[in-house]
Amino acid sequence: MSVEHVPRDRIDSYPTHRIAGYGVRPGRPMPFGATLVPGGVNFSVFSNGADAMSLVLYRRGAPAPMAELPFPRGFRVGGVFAMVVYGLDYEDLEYGYRAYGPERPRFGDRFDPTRVLADPYARSVSGRDVWGAVPDWEREYPYRSRLVFDDFDWDGDTPLRVPAEDLVVYEAHVRGFTRNPNSGVRSPGTYAGLAEKIPYLRELGVNCVELMPVFEFDEFENSRVLPGTGERLYNYWGYSTLGFYAPKAGYAATGRYGMQADELKTLVRQLHRAGIEVVLDVVFNHTAEGNENGPTISFRGLDNAVYYMLTPSGQYYNFSGTGNTFNCNHPVVRDFVLDCLRFWASEYHIDGFRFDLAAILDRDIHGAPLANPPLLESLAHDPVLRDCKLIAEAWDAGGLYQVGNFPNYGRWAEWNGKYRDTVRRFLKGDPALAGEMATRYTGSSDLYGGRGAVASVNFVTCHDGFTLNDLVSYDEKHNEANGEGNRDGADDNNSWNHGVEGPTDDPDIAALRLRQLKNAMAILLTSHGVPMLLAGDEVANTQNGNNNAYCHDSELSWFDWELVEKNAELLSFVRACVAFRHAHPVLRGAGHFRGTDYAGTGYQDLSWHGVRAWEPDWSPGSRFVASLRCGGHAKGGTVQDDFVYVAVNSHWEALDVELPRLPEGARWRVFADTSLPAPRDAHAPGTEPEAADQAAYRVGPRSVVVLVGPRAAAQASSDNPSD
Repeated sequence: MSVEHVPRDRIDSYPTHRIAGYGVRPGRPMPFGATLVPGGVNFSVFSNGADAMSLVLYRRGAPAPMAELPFPRGFRVGGVFAMVVYGLDYEDLEYGYRAYGPERPRFGDRFDPTRVLADPYARSVSGRDVWGAVPDWEREYPYRSRLVFDDFDWDGDTPLRVPAEDLVVYEAHVRGFTRNPNSGVRSPGTYAGLAEKIPYLRELGVNCVELMPVFEFDEFENSRVLPGTGERLYNYWGYSTLGFYAPKAGYAATGRYGMQADELKTLVRQLHRAGIEVVLDVVFNHTAEGNENGPTISFRGLDNAVYYMLTPSGQYYNFSGTGNTFNCNHPVVRDFVLDCLRFWASEYHIDGFRFDLAAILDRDIHGAPLANPPLLESLAHDPVLRDCKLIAEAWDAGGLYQVGNFPNYGRWAEWNGKYRDTVRRFLKGDPALAGEMATRYTGSSDLYGGRGAVASVNFVTCHDGFTLNDLVSYDEKHNEANGEGNRDGADDNNSWNHGVEGPTDDPDIAALRLRQLKNAMAILLTSHGVPMLLAGDEVANTQNGNNNAYCHDSELSWFDWELVEKNAELLSFVRACVAFRHAHPVLRGAGHFRGTDYAGTGYQDLSWHGVRAWEPDWSPGSRFVASLRCGGHAKGGTVQDDFVYVAVNSHWEALDVELPRLPEGARWRVFADTSLPAPRDAHAPGTEPEAADQAAYRVGPRSVVVLVGPRAAAQASSDNPSD
């Protein structure tokens, strides 16, 4: 294709060449991606190994390109091809690249000029604009890059910067949260639908939503129809990114109009107005391109040897369990990840990020763990990300388990898998766990001693595994609906069905299961660290025993809004527990307890108790743990709070427990007792009734008791001794 030279007037505003009928000029290498400039678009793409590159332009939805513009040799700077193109209809434009280079898989090169490649930095991706709309499987370029206009009105919104110790996190799937027809929203399964449920979230009391992946992915990846049932299975969870800068169009009511960016930004703005932060679950450990048999979408065709970890024979290391592993500690890939997160923090006002299979991020190009992984260090110290929460899933599919040992640089928090496992086992009455339970309950100082309790994101359930209801209803997983012979999903669930597998009409078993649900919530929401709830657990949502519902876009995995009324007792209990946590700083300290009276209150900041006060039982047969937190030490003694006593009895018999004595004038009040029927199971903070006996309390079988001793009463008595 010939290149015409055009007389130069102002090189920064006018074309210097014509290619395929378009005026063009050499572009700026940075930033990567497609950027609007006066009169045109600056296209910049990296490929260190390509010999040549073409820009391929489409009208929106058109099957064939309207033009293809090769980058002249002089439009390349180092490994970056950059060109400004003038006269484009930005709103009707889709674009991609064609990279020319060697195809030598053994040496890591997989260039294929027959493929049109998506821009890794594209801010919008078309092709899956409406969730579940069957695509054209013959389309040569299915995921097309598009531009987004930076004209959203944030109306003064800024990230909330809620202190980590004050967070109550709520993990939710954007589509599943409102897709059920009984959700009652105007646009089910969308960002807009989720926004309609903000009043529900506020009533619940959570102040942070952690959204499962919202970066563009293809729900039809590995899609299939189950024989016999006819149900179509999807890539429902979305842990297979194909557009890291692009919000999922299929999650937007306006996705068919290309307005998904504005709809997601509107959701973030509305959540912030409600005092709720937004954390995104991000997947940088692998991409949607899979192994050597997977599709060529973007990275593979641009520079396979740079973007992926490759074996000496050119195959893909698979530490993600999905076919490939992103080469995160290569300098170019590291910059890509940093640029991406800066973009979401600045352009979408995101408050933090949870990193899927984050242990992969500290592997070198051969997969070995690094002592000082540059990506994790860069993320920890990046100036743009300074105020963002960084949360690691500190393990991967290759066997690297780093809970408590994740390279943290004083910044990273972790999903505490050891907390999950210990609480589950203690709840069902496993022996020899009292000491472990106490450690996990108070912030896992053995794991996070140098980082503080806020490094521990505590959870009993998450999207991956049983729901809380199923945890107390099933001994075994039931994943038959996945079509994989029940072989998928974890087998070590530490669950207990309480005598019957699945649903039951037995009133005693149903009552015990409800009590166990309350026990789990009471423990989680009074634990030191950052609590995380799974959406739907507060109303006993079920997946019918499926602990790996990654492929189900159906009632099986959707939030059932009828349960809000049906299980109102549990919901009311959870709301009360969240409110109690917010009301008491002593439950939310950023640091660890010292076990001493460093503030001169007459009480240790944390003390342990057994059936007799001040005498904890750490023996293998003990199934009872009680703690007393003195609010005079809350947040270093600068905030005065009440005394909070929590007793957890996982024994099948009731225990008569001696209570620690409060200061003169203070009396124990009962916030929660899961052995009691509603509404006496929990009370609104500030309305707790006095305990009938101030010296002892009967803790029911398999139950949790939370008492509060108001310091104000003790202080008033001290100030007025004549009273």
